[in-house]
Amino acid sequence: MSPLLVIGFSFGYLVLLFGVAYAAERRVAARRSLVSNPYVYALSMAVYCTAWTYYGSVGRAAYFGLEFVGIYLGPTLMAPLAWLVLRKIIRICRAQRLSSIADFISARYGKSAGLGALVTVVCVLGVVPYIALQIKAIAASFNILTRVPGALNQPVEDAAAVSSAFYTTVALAFFTIIFGVRSVEATERHEGMVLAVAMESLFKLVAFLVAGLFVTYGLFNGFADVFERAAALPELSRLFTLDGAGTAPGQWFTLLLLSMSAILLLPRQFQVAVVENVNEDHLRKAMWLFPLYLIVINLLVLPLAFGGRLLDAGGLLDADMYVLALPLQAGHPWLALLIYLGGLSAASSMIIVETIALSVMMSNHLLMPLLVRGPVRGGSRPRWFARLGQATLHSRRLAVVLVLLLAFGYYAAVGHLLPLVNIGLISFAAVAQFVPVVLGGLYWKGGTRGGATAGLLAGFAVWFYTLVLPTMVAPGLVPESFLTQGPAGLGWLRPGALLGLIGLDELSHGLFWSWLLNIGLYLGLSLRRQPSALEQRQAQLFVDVFRHEAGFEAPTSWHSAAPLPDVRALLVGFLGKKRTNQALHAFEEHFPETRPPAAKTPVPSDGNPAYSVTPSLRHPVPPADPRLLSYAEKLLAGAVGPASARLLLRSSVGVEDISFDNVVGILRESQQLLEANRQLQKQQRQLQRLTGQLQQAYDQLQELDQHKDEFLYTVTHELRTPLTSIRALSEILTDNPDLDEEERQRFLLTITRESERLSRLITLVLDLEKYESGQATLEKRTLDVADVITDALDAVGQLLRDKQIQLDLAVPPGLPGLPGDRDRLMQVLVNLLSNAVKSCRADGTGRIGVGVEATPAGLRLWVQDNGKGIAPEFHQVIFDKFFQARNQTMRKPEGSGLGLAITKKIVELHAGRIWVESQPEQGARFSLELPLKGN
Repeated sequence: MSPLLVIGFSFGYLVLLFGVAYAAERRVAARRSLVSNPYVYALSMAVYCTAWTYYGSVGRAAYFGLEFVGIYLGPTLMAPLAWLVLRKIIRICRAQRLSSIADFISARYGKSAGLGALVTVVCVLGVVPYIALQIKAIAASFNILTRVPGALNQPVEDAAAVSSAFYTTVALAFFTIIFGVRSVEATERHEGMVLAVAMESLFKLVAFLVAGLFVTYGLFNGFADVFERAAALPELSRLFTLDGAGTAPGQWFTLLLLSMSAILLLPRQFQVAVVENVNEDHLRKAMWLFPLYLIVINLLVLPLAFGGRLLDAGGLLDADMYVLALPLQAGHPWLALLIYLGGLSAASSMIIVETIALSVMMSNHLLMPLLVRGPVRGGSRPRWFARLGQATLHSRRLAVVLVLLLAFGYYAAVGHLLPLVNIGLISFAAVAQFVPVVLGGLYWKGGTRGGATAGLLAGFAVWFYTLVLPTMVAPGLVPESFLTQGPAGLGWLRPGALLGLIGLDELSHGLFWSWLLNIGLYLGLSLRRQPSALEQRQAQLFVDVFRHEAGFEAPTSWHSAAPLPDVRALLVGFLGKKRTNQALHAFEEHFPETRPPAAKTPVPSDGNPAYSVTPSLRHPVPPADPRLLSYAEKLLAGAVGPASARLLLRSSVGVEDISFDNVVGILRESQQLLEANRQLQKQQRQLQRLTGQLQQAYDQLQELDQHKDEFLYTVTHELRTPLTSIRALSEILTDNPDLDEEERQRFLLTITRESERLSRLITLVLDLEKYESGQATLEKRTLDVADVITDALDAVGQLLRDKQIQLDLAVPPGLPGLPGDRDRLMQVLVNLLSNAVKSCRADGTGRIGVGVEATPAGLRLWVQDNGKGIAPEFHQVIFDKFFQARNQTMRKPEGSGLGLAITKKIVELHAGRIWVESQPEQGARFSLELPLKGN
């Protein structure tokens, strides 16, 4: 295919992407964002799938089978943890206005400029080979697509390959600057870029699936045909298992660890997943949609790999380029062009996002600290200080070019000799060095800047020694004896067998030693020295981020020594006049007490009234509030990073940090005040609780006192009635000795009945007193409930016959034995039956039901009548002592009012419960439930 035609389509595709990005940003300006969508967010995370996925996975699978799956299984396993880890990182970066992994680590460990620079260097040197991989993929695919069909199996001349790679680098540098380096504020989201990346993710997915389906169904007869033919060849059948492909368990585990680290810590993944996130809830959708994307894009890797091996039996084609070479070999150049554009999409999206992220890091942590480090004391600032915003923007553009030139240089020197996957794994191992300091910074407050710096330096040095230097042997940059004999003949220093450790593959070996030193130094040095005051404050903000509200309330560590005009001028230089005025106005609205006094002069048309007025001699310019300095530091951090923002405030406006002793004193006083406040609040809650308990006890005592008075009154009333009757009849008998015998016997019988009634009443009162004082005891034994019911019915049988009451008995056979006191339960049933008889009418229509049934809780007995019934409002109070005696206006049967109270006490002594179900004129049903296990 004509090179000019391919170049035209390539530029046309990139221009189309730029048009999509431009349109998206225009919609943002009109407040109609397309990016505030969970599907766009999830698809942007698919920038993880680069040319490595598009080309390298097929090449790896062609000779190592299922090993490639580990690179995608790690992110899939990490997805459920996104809500715990990634959401916390997003919340921290939003609160602290952090825009890169270097910002994150430097801010966590005391806003250290040195640590931020170290992280930036590690990122650049670690990721540059990965960018070189993308350049190699684009250049190689371009060279294959522009060859004549018969020359596909011939190697490309080095000069042609390097030339294609150089022009690719130049074009990508141009488009990267256009896409993402147009604003100085790094935390300002690149919504156009995000939408373009999401669109690229869809396009490369479709193009890769088209390539896979073409090979599977166009060159073969489907999946079954490809796998059956591959299984028939010994060199391919072994690839169906990990063991057969030569992938050891340790190597598989290493791939999982590296990919789980990369999905969080690669600069491009941090950019799209954290910096470009517009809503934390979008994570919920991405947690399943992104793994689904990884599964779908890898479905056809094995058919492509096996198909390429089957069709290229002589091994003349580059396995990495099977995706493109097979359609060309089959005579479908336009299909190959579509597939080429898919590969261009996969590589260009990675390069653009990765380079933007690295350029921000290099500007914020390498260039800016050098420009602003020198303090200004008593003199004017250099002229270029007012143009630091423009300098920052130009430095990022320069960083884009520098990163891509470094990547091109690595490709020209080393990368063109290595497979795509090998280069990618080396980069993964580099960013894995951030795992200890990031996870430690998220969940451990004891991590220090010294421990983090030492750990990263050691881990990076071992990574470079064990994984990067061996790649320089092939191009002759490092002698081969370095690998076989070690430096200076010291075999125990061989990169592949460090300190005599053998048996691990090269990647696992390098990761083991780098993590061992990294984690060991990080923990060891952090435990040895206490964090500084600033490190402690940052640790609290990071570890406990969900306990702090975002906004203006972060604690400050500045003296209020900077004039307001200087602070405003510094912000204008980076944010612009409009954005600065909006920010200062928002601060003033939140803290109205910080409004400075101003002269009565007209307010400038462009300004905020509080921070733009001209001071007068009567009202000199006041110093900036310490809270404003912290707020300004946060605003500047979004533009130049947290470390440079701190240096800027210290150097540009002459403000100084609070000393360590002052910070410690403030923290100590704050902690003492907080502790005293907590103690006062605790005591107040205890006092309120005790007051409530005392009030409740007082109310109960009042109620008990009232009940006591009622009880005494009712008892004396009930006792007086039979006594009065006995006394009156006795006096009649005494005063009238000549009464006839029949009248005398009638009076004596009445006296006897009233005496028995008096005796029963006294017995009931004494029994009730025993029950309430806890002196009553039960003589429990296993009872036959049917016998107890029969005996109780015999006791009231005469009453039933006298009132011609019909009895319905429901006692099923085979009931379990009931543990209880027979006499007491007899008393309960006789009381209930007697009450039922009294409630029934004496006209021969009375009907009483007695029954028992087994329940999950035990046995339930009931006594039911068809009498007058009881209103619902009395269902609870009828069990009170002397209820009937206290409620003389209520329609009720005769009685003392103690029967149901004693019945309830006896049931409760058996660990049971009693209740009534009744409506007026519909009878009443008294039920009691007793457990089968004794209490």
